[in-house]
Amino acid sequence: MRRRTPRPTRTRKLTSTVLAAAAALGLGIALAAPVPQPARAEPAAAAATDYCRGQCSDILPPGATGNATLADILANRVLGTHPEHSTDQLGPYGDLASGYPTLTDDKLNSFFNDSSFGVPADQVASVTKPRDDVTITRDKKTGVPHIQGTTREGTEYGAGYAAAQDRLWLMDLFRHVGRGELTPFAGGAPANQGLEQDFFRQAPYTEEDYQAQIDYILAHGGERGRQALADAQAYVDGINAYAKKSKDGRYFPGEYVLTGHIDAITNAGEIQPFKLTDLIALASVVGALFGNGGGGEVEGALSLLAAQQKYGLAEGTKVWESFRERNDPEAVLTVRDGSFPYAGKPADPKGTALPDTGSVTPEQLVYDREGGAATKARTQVKAPKSSLEPLRGIYDDGVLPRDLFSRKKGMSNALVVSGKYTESGHPVAVFGPQTGYFAPQLLMLQEIQGPGISARGASFAGVGMYVQLGRGQDYAWSATTSAQDITDTYAVELCSPDGSAPSKDSTYYRFRGDCVPMDKLERRNAWKPTLADSTAAGSYRMQVYRTKYGLVTHRATVGGKPVAYTMLRSTYRHEADSIIGFQMLNDPGYVTDAKSFQSAAQHINYTFNWFYADSRQTGYYNSGLNPVRAADVDSSLPVKAETAYEWRDFDPKDNTAAATPPAEHPQSIDQDYYISWNNKLAKDYSAAGFGNGSVHRGNLLDDRVRALVRKGGVTRSALTRAMAEAAVTDLRGEDVLPELLKVVRSKPIDDPKLATAVAQLDSWRSAGSQRHETSAGSHTYGHADAVRIMDAWWPLLVEAEFKSGLGDGLYDALRTNLSVDESPSAGHGPTGSHAGSSFQYGWWSYVDKDLRTVLGEDVKGPLARPYCGGGELGACRDALLTSLKTAVGKTAAQVYPGDDNCSAGDQWCADAIIQRPVGGLTHDKISWQNRPTFQQVVEFPAHR
Repeated sequence: MRRRTPRPTRTRKLTSTVLAAAAALGLGIALAAPVPQPARAEPAAAAATDYCRGQCSDILPPGATGNATLADILANRVLGTHPEHSTDQLGPYGDLASGYPTLTDDKLNSFFNDSSFGVPADQVASVTKPRDDVTITRDKKTGVPHIQGTTREGTEYGAGYAAAQDRLWLMDLFRHVGRGELTPFAGGAPANQGLEQDFFRQAPYTEEDYQAQIDYILAHGGERGRQALADAQAYVDGINAYAKKSKDGRYFPGEYVLTGHIDAITNAGEIQPFKLTDLIALASVVGALFGNGGGGEVEGALSLLAAQQKYGLAEGTKVWESFRERNDPEAVLTVRDGSFPYAGKPADPKGTALPDTGSVTPEQLVYDREGGAATKARTQVKAPKSSLEPLRGIYDDGVLPRDLFSRKKGMSNALVVSGKYTESGHPVAVFGPQTGYFAPQLLMLQEIQGPGISARGASFAGVGMYVQLGRGQDYAWSATTSAQDITDTYAVELCSPDGSAPSKDSTYYRFRGDCVPMDKLERRNAWKPTLADSTAAGSYRMQVYRTKYGLVTHRATVGGKPVAYTMLRSTYRHEADSIIGFQMLNDPGYVTDAKSFQSAAQHINYTFNWFYADSRQTGYYNSGLNPVRAADVDSSLPVKAETAYEWRDFDPKDNTAAATPPAEHPQSIDQDYYISWNNKLAKDYSAAGFGNGSVHRGNLLDDRVRALVRKGGVTRSALTRAMAEAAVTDLRGEDVLPELLKVVRSKPIDDPKLATAVAQLDSWRSAGSQRHETSAGSHTYGHADAVRIMDAWWPLLVEAEFKSGLGDGLYDALRTNLSVDESPSAGHGPTGSHAGSSFQYGWWSYVDKDLRTVLGEDVKGPLARPYCGGGELGACRDALLTSLKTAVGKTAAQVYPGDDNCSAGDQWCADAIIQRPVGGLTHDKISWQNRPTFQQVVEFPAHR
C-alpha cells in the first residue's frame, strides 16, 4: 500500500471535538477518548529538591501522548487532527535546524522543554490517582507524566500505569517482537515477516529461557536484584490495571480494533495481560537494537579470503587489516589519555577457523510456508463500519521497518565540557540517544519520584521501571552506542551419533569431546487478514539450532571437515541483568559523584558509552559484558570451538564467562571535554567493525567542541549550537571534499561543465558543507546543486577509486563489511529512509587516506597500497573527473527517485525526517537533522 503523506498538524485540545468527529463518522462515543478529568483542587505532591534551578532541558518528539483511540486515528487520517500532546514536541525539535545560529541561553526552551522536577500548581493539567499511594500529574505544556509515590510499590505501579496510558499499543507490539510472534499479533505483511525472522535469528528464546533470566537475577543480584524484580512486578501490575480499565471503558488504543483483537461494535476481545517474562522479551529487543556489539566474523573471513586470493597470503592479510582499521592511529577518540587494550590483533593468532573457499552457506531459518507466507496475495475483509474504510491497509507495509534488526546500529551523540572551560565554572552537557523516529516514539518521557528513586528523563516503553537516560536531583547522564566486540563466531565441528561421517546438515556437534545434539528452537506463526493488514492468511515455521557455543548462523567446511558457524554473544540470556545498574542510576543515595556514577554503569552489560555531569564533575565509562578471550585468539575472525579457545571460565549452562574487570574499560573523570558519536573509544580499544579511521562523524563534534574549549567561556547555548551545526553538516563535504578538490585541481580543468561543478562544490565547502534550508520552511537547500552533485558523485567516485585496484571480488566483499555511503536520503537507519541518522558507516576514511597518499601527504595508518589511479596523481585525477562527469549528468529525479512520501527530484523531502507510524497516527515531515532523538541540555549550578 502507498503510504499517505501526513496532513498539516492540527492538535485536538478539546475532547468534545473528537467526540463530535466520532459521531459524524459513525463510530459512536464508545470508541472515542475518555473525557479527561480536570486537575484536582489540591496541589500536586511536592517535588524532590531540584539543584538544576531551571537550567535543565530536554526534548523527545513527536509528543508524550502515544496512545490513540479509534476515533483519534480516524480523525487524524481524515481531518488531520492529533490527540493533545501527541505532536507538540515535534515543532520545537524541528525548528532548531534553522534556529540554532542565533541561539542564546534564554531561548533554549523555545526548542526544548524545561525538565525541572515537579509541576508548578498553575501548570497542572490533570492528576490521576490509580491507587492511594501514587499520583500521576501531567503538565499543561507537554503532558509528560510526573509520578509521585509514597511507597516503592506504589511508585512503580504508577510508572506502569502511566506507561500504559502513553504507550500501551507500542509495548504490546514490542513484546510480541521479542517473542518472535509479530505476525500473529499485527499481521502477515512481508515487512512483519522479515522483521520477526531477523529478531528470532538473533535472540530466540523459550518461555523457560525468559523465566531463567528472572531466576538468575534472584539468585545472583542480591538485595538490589530482588528489589528490581519487585519493582518490575509492580510496574506490570500498573500496566495491566490501565489496560483493563481502558478496555472496559472503551478508550483503549484503536489499533487493537484495526488488527482484529477487539470488536469495534461489541467490545469483545482481549488485551492480553502482561507478565514479568514479557519484560524480559522487551529487554531483549532493546539489547539487540542498541546494546549489542561485534559479530560479522564470517563476512570478515570471506573478505580476508578474497584479499588473500588476490594478493597472496601475506600481502592479502596486510591489505585486509588496513581496511579493517581496528586500531587506527588517526581515529578520533572519546578518551584521549591512557591505553585500554581490548580485542586487538594477536601477533601470532591461534585457533582461527577460516572456511574453505566457496563452502559457506547461510543457515535456513524459515520452513513450511503456506498461504500468504508463500505468495503476495491479499484478502479484503469487511470493515466493521463503512466509516473505517480510510484506515484500510494502514499496515500493509508492516508496523515496523523490515530491516530494524538487520542493519548496523551505531547511534547517539554526546558533548560534555568541564567546568574549567565554561562561563559559569560548572560543567555543561548536551547529549542523548539517536533511536530513530517513530510515532509513537520508542522512548517515553517521565519523572519518577518515590522511596529510593528520583529522576526525570526517557525510558524505553515497556521497561520503564526506571529512567534510563535523564537527570537526577543534582546530576544528569546519557549514553551512546559503543558496540565493542562482545560477540564471537565459533566453528563447531559436526558429527554423527553413530560415528559415521557427518554432512554439513548434521544437527549433532562436538562439545569437549562428546557428540551431542543441537537444541532446536521453533516458532510456528500464523495470521489472518485484518482491516489494517490485508496480507492473505498464511503461516510458516521458524527454526534456529542452538549449541553450547551459541546459535548456528552458517554451515561450511574448514580443512574439508563440515562445521557449523555459531554466534555467541556474552549478553545472550542476560539481557535483563542490566536492570540493577539502571536502578542505581535512579537512586539519589547511590549516585553522588562521578565515581559512584561509574560504579552504577559497571552493572550495565549493554555496550554503551556513559556520560555524566553535575555541578562539579564530568565523567565517562564504557559499559559492556566484555568476555575474557583465550590468549592469541583473533576475535575478528571465526575461532575453533575447542576448549583451548573458549572464553575464560566459560560455562554454557547460563552462558557465563569471565569478564574484563572495570579498570580495563575505557573511563575518565574531568577530561577537558568529551565527545561521542559512536566513534573509537580509546587508544588500543579495538573497533568492532570496519572503517573507524581518519574520517568519522565524530570529527564533526570534536572539531567544534575543541574550538569552544580553546576559546573558553562555554555556555549551554554555545554547546547546543555546536551540536546543531554538526547535525546539518555533510561529513563528506567537510572532511573529504578538500582532498578531492586538491586532486581534481592538480591541473586546470578544461571541460566547462566539470569546471562549473567543481566551483559549485568548492563554494559549498567554503560555506560549511551544510544541507540546510535557505530559510525556515523554504524546503530548498542552499547550494542545492552542489549537494546533488556530491550525492550522485560519492558512490561513483568510490568505485572509480577502488574497484579496479581491488578487483570485483574483493571490492564487493569489503562493501559487505562496510557500506559505501550513508547520506541522509539513503534507505538506512532504524526507520529505513527519512531516519535522520547519517554518515556513521561509509568509506570516507578509506577515500581520505588513499587520496592523501596519492597527494604525497603524511598518513598515519595508511591503506596497504594506493588505489586511486594506481597511486599516480594524473591517473587518479582522470578517474575522479570521469566519475564526476557521470554524476553531473544525473538529474535530480535520478539522484532522488522519490518514494511513497516524496516526489522524484525533491531533494529536501528525500532527506526529510518522518516519524515512522507504528501506531495509527501520522505526523508532519521535518528538515533533516543528524542529532539525538531524545536530547538533554544541562548545567547544574548547585549540588547536595
